[in-house]
Amino acid sequence: MYTHQSCDPHAKVFYRPIDVAIRWCDLMAYESQILELANDCPAALSTTFPQWPCLHANTEKIFDAVRNHELPFGYFGVTVAPDTPIDCRLLTVRHTDLKRWMFHHYPDQRPAFLFGKLPAENEQISVGTYLTLRADRDALEVELKASDAALRELLEELKAIGLERESLRALVKAQGKLSERSETGYQHVIGALLETLLGSSPAGKPNSVFGSQAAIVDSITAHYEGTPGLSKRSLDEKFAAARRSLSRT
Repeated sequence: MYTHQSCDPHAKVFYRPIDVAIRWCDLMAYESQILELANDCPAALSTTFPQWPCLHANTEKIFDAVRNHELPFGYFGVTVAPDTPIDCRLLTVRHTDLKRWMFHHYPDQRPAFLFGKLPAENEQISVGTYLTLRADRDALEVELKASDAALRELLEELKAIGLERESLRALVKAQGKLSERSETGYQHVIGALLETLLGSSPAGKPNSVFGSQAAIVDSITAHYEGTPGLSKRSLDEKFAAARRSLSRT
């Protein structure tokens, strides 16, 4: 059931940013004057209407929220994807999206065109309204406690990851690089494997299906694509070095 609070005469289904700013600043009495002199984009509002600084400020808040994907927007009331290029001359925001955005980002603001008129000081709220507000508050407290617990858990995990990273860094530093003798030994092993794969038996039968070093490289990169140290360039360099090292023995 609609009440007087949901039927503000200045509410619309969707608004241009300047429409929002006029209502937000309570300047509906000057709406015609503002719309007549306002340019398509808000840059000139501060100089055109210096007597109403909130007009430019609130218009900029709408565009800032749109640019930062806090407030869904559209053109002529039809919502578009967030990554759609922004045309400030045609941009509109829906009433429901605007109300949700203002509730979360400006909780101290309650413009009448979005939230209706505030009750008089001597007007009492109903029991049902009070219970609803209390339930909302309790649910929010539970959500905040859960968020705090999740945040603490995340911080502990990040701390553990940091300690593990430092341990690995210390291990690598302690181990240092391979000795020259060890590196030569690895190169000999790699070179011997290559020569064996590319060689033939005494009867002339190939030892493997690979006819060249390039074929071996292609096979490895196909099976281990994206593995660090196994790119084509790295394999070509390592295989060439290994075969040179073996030939010098």
